[in-house]
Amino acid sequence: MAKQQQQAMALLMMLVLAAETASAASCNAGQLTVCASAMLSGAAPSAACCSNLKAQQGCLCQFAKNPAYARYVNSPNARKTVASCGVALPRC
Repeated sequence: MAKQQQQAMALLMMLVLAAETASAASCNAGQLTVCASAMLSGAAPSAACCSNLKAQQGCLCQFAKNPAYARYVNSPNARKTVASCGVALPRC
């Protein structure tokens, strides 16, 4: 459980940093911090998570290609979260 908490904190820090350095105003990985627990644990995503995922749907490839957090975005739990929110996974 401690390892999972460390991973969650690392993901949150990376997403916050990504938000600060986002090149396009519409692509803001920091908005996905509300999805961190669902993406790491496979828990059901919150309504806020789903809303933000839908808003950032066009940016998912950009996030998945970023080495700083690609392993989180491409994880099985992230795919489960995206599917639970009814967001189509793009082909990158």
